Amino acid sequence: MIPRRHFSAAARLRQRLWRTAFVATVCLALQACGTMAFYAQSVAGQLEVLAKRRPIEAAAEDPGEPAQRRAQLRRLQQMREFAVNSLGLPDNGSYRSYADLQRRFVIYNVFATPELSFAPVRSCFLVVGCLDYRGYFSERMARRHAADLKAGGMDVYVGGVAAYSTLGWFDDPVLNTMLDWDEAQLAKFLFHELAHQRLYVKDDTAFNEAFAETVAEVGLERWLAARVAPDEANRLRKEEQREKQFVRLVLEARGELESLYDSTAEEATKRAGKHAALDRFRARYTELRRRWNGDRSYDSWAYGDLNNAKFNAVATYQDAVPAFRALLALSGGDLSRFYERAARLGQLPDPQRGACLSQLPAADSALPQACAHLTE
Repeated sequence: MIPRRHFSAAARLRQRLWRTAFVATVCLALQACGTMAFYAQSVAGQLEVLAKRRPIEAAAEDPGEPAQRRAQLRRLQQMREFAVNSLGLPDNGSYRSYADLQRRFVIYNVFATPELSFAPVRSCFLVVGCLDYRGYFSERMARRHAADLKAGGMDVYVGGVAAYSTLGWFDDPVLNTMLDWDEAQLAKFLFHELAHQRLYVKDDTAFNEAFAETVAEVGLERWLAARVAPDEANRLRKEEQREKQFVRLVLEARGELESLYDSTAEEATKRAGKHAALDRFRARYTELRRRWNGDRSYDSWAYGDLNNAKFNAVATYQDAVPAFRALLALSGGDLSRFYERAARLGQLPDPQRGACLSQLPAADSALPQACAHLTE
């Protein structure tokens, strides 16, 4: 990993991809969480986070905190008000407190898929429904679960998570684990998680993450334009652009692999094709990196172990973003109107919702027929 000012760009990407809507303590029945051990570590982990909260204003003025951290916390307070006043996001107690967990990650997420499929192994919980991953406060338990899945022939990916949301069930604090990020990443995290509190559709991870990621991207654009000096804003925009190029490369490779898996080829042919596709992805990344004047920030992701689960971690957050971008444009850039239409979209049955999302990216000046319900 090649460090930048704080984390490398690859590390920042991982945080974006692994942010979770994991609600640990709302698993009110053991059968919803699977095992007593899972339930116990979920409750203990959430209680630790809540117990260590203190008002963010107090932390920002505490001389015992490093000067850079105090400055970041003050900046986060400004972002929090911007989220309410300029983006129409919830005005509640979330991200108005601070907790120092004295460790690098708060949760470890486990993604898994079959060897020759992108169908995610799902975990289901009360209230939030089914998710395309499972989150653990305990790294040991996360890796044990991953090992069990891998022993069963699954592609598995485990990632440390620096932040998560309880979807408004608790007043989530800002965590020390987030404060290695730069200003763009902090802003996007805050806007993303508050967007989940504005709209969340049970059992549809891809919808929820793409909606929140769209709000985060738009929120960052507006924050940079309104509150950041031009030179610094341009630097942050260039980093964002490199990330978008890398994500596009990942999604293209995933699409190629998905076509292979859906074909009628023999399993041995598919396995060989998978290895060849991953080699092509690495070669394309190397070429893309040359256009960045040798920037190696994503090397650890691209040249590390690649599998379906790792690609899925990207797709979960990005696949439907073009659809939501189109919906915002068709709403005249008005976030309030966009939220209303997205909420109506979320109320549609799965087939109608999927049809609307698939048609939106090609819409120019009017909602497509499959999205007619959004104007009611």
